[in-house]
Amino acid sequence: MKKILFALLLMVYSISAQEVLDKIAAVVDDEIILQSEVEFRTNMEATQRNISPGDTTLRKMVLNAMIEEKLLYAQAQLDSITVSDDQVKQTLENQISYFIQQYGSRERLEQVYGMPIEKIKRNLQDETKKSLMAQTVKQKKFGQMDVSRKEVEDFFNTYKDSLPQVQEKVQISHIFLNPKSGERIKKKAKDLAVSLLDSLKKGSDFAALAKKYSDDPGSAAQGGDLGTVKRGVFYPEFEAVAFALSPQQLSGVVESPVGYHIIQLLERRGEAIHCRHILIKVKSDDESDLHCIEFLSEVRDSVVKGKNTFEYYAKKYSDDKESAKMGGDLGTVETSQLDKSLLDVIYKLKEGDISYPKRLQLEKNTYGYHIVKLFQRIYAHKPSIDQDYDDLKRLTEVYKQQKMYAEWIKTIKAKIYWQIKS
Repeated sequence: MKKILFALLLMVYSISAQEVLDKIAAVVDDEIILQSEVEFRTNMEATQRNISPGDTTLRKMVLNAMIEEKLLYAQAQLDSITVSDDQVKQTLENQISYFIQQYGSRERLEQVYGMPIEKIKRNLQDETKKSLMAQTVKQKKFGQMDVSRKEVEDFFNTYKDSLPQVQEKVQISHIFLNPKSGERIKKKAKDLAVSLLDSLKKGSDFAALAKKYSDDPGSAAQGGDLGTVKRGVFYPEFEAVAFALSPQQLSGVVESPVGYHIIQLLERRGEAIHCRHILIKVKSDDESDLHCIEFLSEVRDSVVKGKNTFEYYAKKYSDDKESAKMGGDLGTVETSQLDKSLLDVIYKLKEGDISYPKRLQLEKNTYGYHIVKLFQRIYAHKPSIDQDYDDLKRLTEVYKQQKMYAEWIKTIKAKIYWQIKS
């Protein structure tokens, strides 16, 4: 996934660049790699490694990596690899969220690239599909990699003197509550959307209400206008209604994962539609925050008093649905990977302790409250077969995969045309 995100970041750069003419750095099958793309990616790598972007070795490494990515896509075509529209859409959603996090806000992202979010998505769709196909063909080849205990022991005995120290780790679980998940706060947002719909039916100006009330900053300034788009760009709940409307017709109040919409279809162009909307997001307030804190405190007290287990309450109440399925389990993670606020909580806990409710900031405008249970603390140490077998097994698998991948990419290079131009 990280490789896909990086490739898409490169693509966003490309679609926002102002240069019309560009040199070709390499050709791979029917694909080209532009000089500007190589320079941009080299600069990014140099920044991450804190080295000079003028390093010729780095540039060569970057170009080779980009050529391999194109070769994987070409191989995916030969192997008739397909990816679904849903896969492409989900990857795009993840990527846009990543961009927004990097730039600090949706507005800043749109400002930097000079286009609304929906247009960025449309421009990225083709490159997203190619990246997914390339990763899929590699996954099919090496996704089921496994190694024997002897291979792990051989790897460890060969490289144990150069293996880094195992960092401090903690095994933790949490119960997370989202202040916006309560029915009272959702009803408040829906009631506002209903009142705006009533005003529109009575003749109020759609654009004026969108500018004043819509929580979609990308379209609010344009009176809610989303431009002309094809299927697959918006949420399914949104599209199901929008594509069923007649020109100038208003929808009812439509719920999606981001809130409540009022949609108006402006015109239909073949398989595409031009519409506008007003989005009312579900927003938390002091009362909903207080309710989360009080409820989590009650849950903590119940576990401490032995009324039921932490895992039971996590499965029943946690709004972190992925971890809730596993009783709130967040796994065993290195403390260096945790943010400072969570570290501050964990370092005060003994094994088996549960923290008091603490605010958890997920993104700039997304937060909640959680309680954390520390199951185990593993202090930093030199790696050993007995204590760190699972980690060493993963390292051995990566090592074996890299060796096999290097041989495989040689065979691909021998049968698919590629050439470095500059």
